[in-house]
Amino acid sequence: MARHTSKLITTLDESQLTGNHIRVISAAVLGDMLEFFDLALISFVIAFIAVPWGLTYTASASILLAAGFGSIIGAIMFGNIADRVGRRPIFMFTIIFSGVMTGLMFFTPEGNWIYLVVLRFFVGLALGGLYCVDMPLVQEFAPANYRGRVGGIVTAFIPIGTLLASTSAAYLRPFIGWRGLFLVGLIPALLALLIRVWVPESPRWLIRNKKYDEAAAAVDWVTKEHHDFRDVREVGEEWIDDLPAQPQVKFSELFKYPRSVIISWGTNICQQTGYSLFTMWGPALLAMVIGRTPAEAAKLFIVVTLGGFIGRWFWSFMSDHIGRRVSGMILGVGAAVMLLFAIFNTGNYIGGVSVFWLCMIGIYFFADGGYALVGPYSSEVWPSNLRATGMGSAYGMGGIGKLVGPVIVALFAGSSNLVSPKATIEAITPVYLFLAVLFLIQAILFFFALETKGKSMEEIDAELEAARMAKA
Repeated sequence: MARHTSKLITTLDESQLTGNHIRVISAAVLGDMLEFFDLALISFVIAFIAVPWGLTYTASASILLAAGFGSIIGAIMFGNIADRVGRRPIFMFTIIFSGVMTGLMFFTPEGNWIYLVVLRFFVGLALGGLYCVDMPLVQEFAPANYRGRVGGIVTAFIPIGTLLASTSAAYLRPFIGWRGLFLVGLIPALLALLIRVWVPESPRWLIRNKKYDEAAAAVDWVTKEHHDFRDVREVGEEWIDDLPAQPQVKFSELFKYPRSVIISWGTNICQQTGYSLFTMWGPALLAMVIGRTPAEAAKLFIVVTLGGFIGRWFWSFMSDHIGRRVSGMILGVGAAVMLLFAIFNTGNYIGGVSVFWLCMIGIYFFADGGYALVGPYSSEVWPSNLRATGMGSAYGMGGIGKLVGPVIVALFAGSSNLVSPKATIEAITPVYLFLAVLFLIQAILFFFALETKGKSMEEIDAELEAARMAKA
């Protein structure tokens, strides 16, 4: 970055959080809540239509997996496009497109599960791209010393999307039917779109693409101050940035940064796979181990999810306090230790309280809390011109892990159901050992990760470029 554009960056990085920072964060929060609301909603809809429609295993699995496949493609595709055309237009497009596709499911013909599969794929396509665009947008507005907690807080609200889906299914479905639930999915999309209209393009993306007047206006907007940049703008030759505009960003450029590929892809695979598999079996295992009904276990699992919600907030702040590397190592080791401890305490109680249940709360604190670090870090660890492309690739790799994970668990459990294998007491030890290994691998990867705490994105760019040149 040239010396003169650094004035804009310095102003951005040294700012305190303002109301306009909150607007940017709120837009991302609502967008991500929309994603998880929609992804959770379909499981309830299938429960309502499975018997009346006579859905086969193949049909149900296809409906469930369609969005997952779409999100993998969408994350990679839209992340790359966002590096070319900007974060703002892609964020707005993915919100509108996902809303339209969700709304169209209201018109699903009776018994036509293929219609749902097609629309679910397009919904996943948009929502996969949404997360991989809004995180870079938030981080590129955030001051350097707040970037870790800001990125983590965006993820901290995601479980509310799942909560809203379950609440809508339980209380609204009797009045509006399962088709009406898809119309509910339009509400957060409209709210996110309204907030998104207030938010300008990322100033860092604008600088990188030589749109300096717009960048200066964006910095003034987010800091809520008027800065005199006329001395820079009036001298044309001073508006020179060492980074050229990036009209095209090739996916293959990611592999010039092998450490970023290994760390971001690996931690996402471990995080997303480990968390999703634990969640898939959690309520059922809890019911079996403590001898309660599924309904009673579901109520106890609410406390487990609360542990994850607290974990996300806790690790959002810890990533700025003790750093990304140390936080990542603690998260991975903590989840692995709690999983191992759970294996040996299936029948133990303390004062009538199941130790296995307490272990599950601890597991969620680390496993679910890890999203507050892994997602934001997957955006930070790439150079600016590849940030959304890199994050999209990492999120996509994690999505592949979530699809392959149930197959691996099915092998351990001896189940023929490769999408949602049935939980059994006998499978706790091999499955939890597998999950523990995943989280230990995540901890090891963070040991070798680049520390980004307190660094401006331009400093991170310089370190990545120096490492690339050293290996060239």
